[in-house]
Amino acid sequence: MPPPRKKLRATATSRKLKLSPYAARLLVEWQRLELPHSGGAIVAVSGGADSVAQLLALDELVKSNRLGLEIIVAHLNHGLRGKASREDAEWVENLAHLLGFAVEIAETNVKKRARDTIDNLEQAARRARYEFLTKVACQRKATTLLTAHTLDDQAETVLLNLMRGSGAEGLSGMETVRSLASGSRLLLARPLLTWARRGDNETYCRQRKVRFRVDEMNADERFSRVRVRRQLLPLMQSFNGRIVEALARTAELLRADAGFLNQQAEELLTLASANVANEKTETKVPLLCVDVLARAPVATRRRALRKWIGEGRGDLRRFELIHIVGVEKLLVGSRGGRIAELPGGVAVRRKRGWLEFIGK
Repeated sequence: MPPPRKKLRATATSRKLKLSPYAARLLVEWQRLELPHSGGAIVAVSGGADSVAQLLALDELVKSNRLGLEIIVAHLNHGLRGKASREDAEWVENLAHLLGFAVEIAETNVKKRARDTIDNLEQAARRARYEFLTKVACQRKATTLLTAHTLDDQAETVLLNLMRGSGAEGLSGMETVRSLASGSRLLLARPLLTWARRGDNETYCRQRKVRFRVDEMNADERFSRVRVRRQLLPLMQSFNGRIVEALARTAELLRADAGFLNQQAEELLTLASANVANEKTETKVPLLCVDVLARAPVATRRRALRKWIGEGRGDLRRFELIHIVGVEKLLVGSRGGRIAELPGGVAVRRKRGWLEFIGK
């Protein structure tokens, strides 16, 4: 059902200059992250407590003149819950209008997307959501895209990646701010990620007298993330009552390490791809010198190879450590013509003293 109109209007019109503790905390984080204080900001709102709390706090900051943002609320109906999904979209649209913000609503068939691709349902939903948000940001000429991921989301992400066997990159979790794509000026920001818990968000919504939507799929333990949330994290909390904060802190430490290694990997790629002007290749991906790669430390070399292959393929889906090891075997010996097959119909070939990316 839509948010209570009378109560919401009363809250909006009686705004005082003094901020609520929740909005004040968001402002502190906003300044720490050096996010823009003006311009267009796309705010992803599902209708759940996290995204509604973020929107309400931004409403405080804009109407008290702490921020000069042009807020555009964006909601994508994934079509997974029939009538309930449509009601969510109507609810979000209602809330945006009552707060005086522009709103963009769209609908997609996530189940069909999952069937037509190699993505599972969660991956297809995420991909569809970011495609929609990016499209809205481009149409509205926005500079910032905001999602309401929390400290709890970060802990769940770290655990899910750990169980998949991820390296430091995966265990770094989500970044608070990053460019949405290489070379893009559009920032993806998660200003709740380092401090807000789900309980904090629910409490703030109640303080603002705004109900939030509850998605029953968040209790469906067929999804790995839900099992982590409802089974694994409570068990871990019996060992460490602040396990969520501990996991988030671990992610932050590993992210700093990963940042340094990524810089080293970039330098290695530059060095390994030098002096290839006279070498012909089937693709636009530069050749890499075998000798330079073979002399490099394993951690740096593997990151460099992942980045090189990712640029050739366009992504690293279904790409695992075993594939990197297969490429590394090409560095041993002097015989050319050997090939390491990779997912997605691409491969890496040893061409005399060079590695060549072949495929797309």
